[in-house]
Amino acid sequence: MKTLTFDIDSRQGKSQRAVAIRQLVVAGWTGRDVDAMEAHIRELEELGVKRPPYTPVFYRVAAERLGAAPEIQVSGAASSGEAEFLLVNDGGEILVGIASDHTDREAETYGITVSKQMCEKPCAQTLWKLAEVEGHWDQLVLRSYATIDGERVLYQQGAVTAMRSPADLLDRFAGHGGSFGAGSAMLCGTLPAIGGIRPAQRFEIELEDPVLGRTLRHAYAIATLPVEG
Repeated sequence: MKTLTFDIDSRQGKSQRAVAIRQLVVAGWTGRDVDAMEAHIRELEELGVKRPPYTPVFYRVAAERLGAAPEIQVSGAASSGEAEFLLVNDGGEILVGIASDHTDREAETYGITVSKQMCEKPCAQTLWKLAEVEGHWDQLVLRSYATIDGERVLYQQGAVTAMRSPADLLDRFAGHGGSFGAGSAMLCGTLPAIGGIRPAQRFEIELEDPVLGRTLRHAYAIATLPVEG
């Protein structure tokens, strides 16, 4: 279990909540658009990652991996980030955030669950109430920027319609025997990388709400540790 303090940005104003995260789930291959999802599967197959047996898949990761740290440390130079919307259950209320499913790509070729566990999952410190965005959910936009060899580039961009809706994902998770109770958090899938998956020295993630005129943001640096054996 890990307790995180989030800023809650709602129509009633701003407040803070301490949320005890007891379960962290990473949902994979959540594409609503079959063609876009297939593109991401092929993208990973090029790196040696096996095609999933079914979609979506729900990987369990240690709750301690989630956090708003400004820097993470990774082993070697084969990891990369992915912008994903985040769902958090706080006492029965579902909140929405933005997080990065930072993943070790070499480990992913022999064990996806292991690769998810190896890296931190950086997230923004601010959350929205799902009830306030459900009515215009399909207008939300996911975006990420990567700083690669000193150059900041647009790495991902697209509407959340590329992924299954929160209600759909939680229903499917329940259908696979999962329970998204209080203290649960779920990263909910990503968009194909513009120019292909590659490592970066800095990664920025955004979830934009053009209707209410607000954006969730988080940025983090990636420190690469040497691999000695």
